[in-house]
Amino acid sequence: MGGMYNFSIMRAEQSFPGFDDRFPELNRFILDQVGLYTAGKINSWEDLETSVRVFFNPARTEQIESLVPGWKKMASYGDGTTLVHVMCVFLGLFMLPEFRSMSASEQNLMKWIILFHDLGKDMKDGKRDPIHGFRSAATAAKTLPNLGFEVNPEYSALIASWSAYTAAAIRESEDGSEAVQDNRRLPEILSGIDRLFGSPSSAALITKIVLLHMSVHALKDWPPSAPLSDTEISTYFDRVLISLLKVMMLADNEGWSMFYPEIRAQQRHETLGLFERLEEIIA
Repeated sequence: MGGMYNFSIMRAEQSFPGFDDRFPELNRFILDQVGLYTAGKINSWEDLETSVRVFFNPARTEQIESLVPGWKKMASYGDGTTLVHVMCVFLGLFMLPEFRSMSASEQNLMKWIILFHDLGKDMKDGKRDPIHGFRSAATAAKTLPNLGFEVNPEYSALIASWSAYTAAAIRESEDGSEAVQDNRRLPEILSGIDRLFGSPSSAALITKIVLLHMSVHALKDWPPSAPLSDTEISTYFDRVLISLLKVMMLADNEGWSMFYPEIRAQQRHETLGLFERLEEIIA
């Protein structure tokens, strides 16, 4: 397969569903917003928010909810803040040079990752949700088969217990100030993903990236609440996961910094630096 990443280790299941086919109106909306942004017609978070609110009318929100349960709840948090962020992440993704150099299949995979990455986010009082990666992964694993992704024969017997276990993988932070993801459960969670979908496969990669996107420290001003150690990273990651997670986190940065050029450049620099180090860890 072409592109910047080597997906030859994935099983021959590569006719996985096309994001553009499942969500044609959403894909066109994102492309339209990218065009407006690059033409200088979207210059602020408020500009984008206005477009997002018009696009996601009640009927369209219900239509996406019918395909991706949890979308409506996610979109309601912070009076739509999370929804606008997710759309901004999509815009950033489409404009990243790393994304543009991917093959069509790899780009398709990244769109699915962005769609699900914040689906389980539960914002309260404007505070970060340090455990939404695990919840979002549990939701993704339950939803992907209904969207046409292949599963292993064990899926039906395992999905309920696995998703409950993953969503509940929570512990108290060391200072006792908040609940954080319980990384001690990752071996069982990750092996469960392989049993559900097979490894490697498109559904497994989507679920794993969503699961782990809050687990590495990319930005000095936004440290994760429960980062993985270097030893854990070398145990749980491989080159494919690192490559996909890098693009996902570069795009996620765009979701907050797209309209702040200096911050945007600094965050990109920090994130690329982190992934250079992670690639050395797993070498």
